[in-house]
Amino acid sequence: MRDAVHQAVLEMVIEGGVDKIGIPEISRRAGVRDSTIYRRWQTRENLVVDALLAASQRTLRVPDTGTLHGDLSTFASELIDYLNTPLGDGLTRTLAYIPESEATRQARETFWASRFQEILPMLARATERGELPADADGRALMELLVAPIHFRHLLTRQPADHAFAERLATAAIQAVQTAPGVRSSP
Repeated sequence: MRDAVHQAVLEMVIEGGVDKIGIPEISRRAGVRDSTIYRRWQTRENLVVDALLAASQRTLRVPDTGTLHGDLSTFASELIDYLNTPLGDGLTRTLAYIPESEATRQARETFWASRFQEILPMLARATERGELPADADGRALMELLVAPIHFRHLLTRQPADHAFAERLATAAIQAVQTAPGVRSSP
């Protein structure tokens, strides 16, 4: 049932964007009663967030290129490409604009916690290769990498390309290697 509902949401995001999504149409497409959807997700926003977060977890994989710079550049490039799809754009706009609720907060925290868990092996490999200090703050590293991409996508609407991704990877690595603010405290 969850997969059918998610698929209906994703189809609607691609067809018309997040604003056009309604529970009655999702219910019809998924072959599920409205009441079932409301019972599980409570609101349209919670449903959309859940579907889009699940889709992005499947889409944005953690690379293993053999170098930290390669991994971060690839990850940033794939994020840029993803945000330029109806699905990626829908996710970021939904998370940025939906009203804050406890369910939304939990969905967002779960998503980012799972994304961070997924990148831990990439950071461990970089530490083993001597590319990152053992006390590097991996969360700060990823925030330094992805925040400018989201900033451009949501706020300034400036283009972001693969060369931009490479520059971000370089800057994020340098910051973690040298700045005390992005090193874990003992």
